[in-house]
Amino acid sequence: MKFEAILFDCDGVLVDSEPITNGVLRDMLHEAGWALTPAECMRIFVGKTVRSEAARIEAHTGRPLTDAWMADFYARRNAELEQRLTAIAHVHGAIDRVHTHHGGRIACASGADRFKVEMQLAKVGLATYFAGRVFSGHEMPATKPAPDVYLAAAAALQVAPTRCAVVEDTVTGVTAGVAAGATVYAYAPLGDGGDASDSDEALRAAGAVQVFRSMAELPGLLGC
Repeated sequence: MKFEAILFDCDGVLVDSEPITNGVLRDMLHEAGWALTPAECMRIFVGKTVRSEAARIEAHTGRPLTDAWMADFYARRNAELEQRLTAIAHVHGAIDRVHTHHGGRIACASGADRFKVEMQLAKVGLATYFAGRVFSGHEMPATKPAPDVYLAAAAALQVAPTRCAVVEDTVTGVTAGVAAGATVYAYAPLGDGGDASDSDEALRAAGAVQVFRSMAELPGLLGC
């Protein structure tokens, strides 16, 4: 298919933020009485909002998930991201090619809050590619795995969702892209232990048409 627009998730697709964000979350949950390994924390929370797991957090910590706790989490998370965030390997070249090929018809459609998304894109030098085309699930009626953020991005670009490709890295995100009617490609780099965060099988089962390992492959996959 010849795509008319490309829609990108942010965390884990454009920026390598998940280990940083989840490290802060794991530390704070440990302080609250719930001890998790890094792998357990990633498995539970990657691709989801913290608030979407409020009942589970409250059950394990025995205390309510308050606005004050969330504000502290955001502050600590943002400080760590400002210090340590890096881009996904090969993403700058990939985005440049995709952006040029599609005449700028690309967007960032994230489940995260807008401040975080825009701060991260600026931090790694990708903000100009997505200026005016950043969409946050926090501002939608429902966030991922609902399709709202991808439908909003496609509408803003004036492209039918069925003519869009979505680039995601989690089952939650793939589910959202498929529900929007887009064709979804799943980025699943092999980790240090040789395992992707969500398995290839799970990503394909959620509806990804292809799983790929390196952002250097993406322009070719999209026909750029």
